[in-house]
Amino acid sequence: MEIRPTTDKDLDVFVDTVHAAFALFPEPPVEGGGLWWSALETERCLLALTAEGRPVGTAAAYTFELTLPGAAVVPAAGVTAVGVLPSHRRQGVLSAMMRHQLADLRARGEFLSVLLASQAPIYGRFGYGPATYTSRLTVPRHRADLTVPRAHTATDAPATGSGNGNGNGNGNGNGNGSSNGAGGGSVEVLRRAECGEILEEVYDRYRRAQPGALSRPHRWWALRAGQPPISPASRYIAVHRDRDGVPDGYASYAVDSGTLTVDETIGTDDAVRTALARFVLGHDLVSQVVFKHVPPGNPLRWQLTDFRAGEVSGDSDWLWVRLLDVPRALTERGWFTDGELVLDVDDPFLGEHDRYLLTVRDGRADCVPTDRRPDLSLDVRDLGSVYLGGTAPSTLVRAGHVRVHHPGATALADALFRTDRPPHCLHWF
Repeated sequence: MEIRPTTDKDLDVFVDTVHAAFALFPEPPVEGGGLWWSALETERCLLALTAEGRPVGTAAAYTFELTLPGAAVVPAAGVTAVGVLPSHRRQGVLSAMMRHQLADLRARGEFLSVLLASQAPIYGRFGYGPATYTSRLTVPRHRADLTVPRAHTATDAPATGSGNGNGNGNGNGNGNGSSNGAGGGSVEVLRRAECGEILEEVYDRYRRAQPGALSRPHRWWALRAGQPPISPASRYIAVHRDRDGVPDGYASYAVDSGTLTVDETIGTDDAVRTALARFVLGHDLVSQVVFKHVPPGNPLRWQLTDFRAGEVSGDSDWLWVRLLDVPRALTERGWFTDGELVLDVDDPFLGEHDRYLLTVRDGRADCVPTDRRPDLSLDVRDLGSVYLGGTAPSTLVRAGHVRVHHPGATALADALFRTDRPPHCLHWF
């Protein structure tokens, strides 16, 4: 078997092969673009071929940036389009491609990679661990009233919208007007085609401050290669502007059979996100509002007058992380507690086993090889899960995945790996 990078001439073969692996058929090109594979970087795509030259497997990577705890923005390879034809599964093709890809990423100087797992059992054996999580929140329209924040005083109470008689200060949601937003700002409804540059700019500001968020390169927006609101699918966009008229948030949504579904809500702060939630919850002529991709710790349920009105479903993993250079990865992210921890890290897929002394002082870390007695022994997939702060080390200790070598090590690890805000990723790739 041969594994080789593709060229532009191989694109059709690559696309046909990955679709066949999932028993799908490629969508025909349409005006306005929107094909997910149009953003593929052919020089980062791999084809696995039999001795006779028949393509039987694919793997690819995008060039992204990932925001780490402490707002560090670092390069990350986004692994995608991984598939093996049903006729050649369980013959080592996938393992060979993943090993080849990891070696290529290291040769490029990349120290971590990420992916969205189509099936959870597959990628742990290649060193990936689930690191961010997402859920869906459904709110019946007749129970969508929001409370007045108790921490506000009379002088700094949030501005209310024009209202529609439901008592929650929402705008009238008629699809073509505007309503009051956060702090004297406003919400304006636009069609997706009218605000591409606004979406790109606001998302970029958001992702640079949100741990776990990935960049959306300009070519994705230009090619409309992805899911809404990147894709050309019909969507309305509620754009929030601050009091100076500068866009600082948006919600992408559509209504179907009485359900308003929000693809994503982006805001530079909680006040903006709350203003956008008020707006969509106040939309007339819908029976329920569904918020997709709700991050852990989202305050919206607590803002509902009826706490039980918000039904959480679809609680799932999203971004999986794989560390390729442990010392570099640990020194690149920010830290919020001082301390020392000795980590014994096993990487069975690559046949590596190393021990590191992690020393954190004043928000920065030093990580060097050591022969000191370990505090924790863990698989590289477990280190990927705790890396962004979305999974507590103690959770993996209790699950039986991380071995503790002395009392107090678990609490110390939890304190060190905690973050100022939960990681979250919205981007699909």
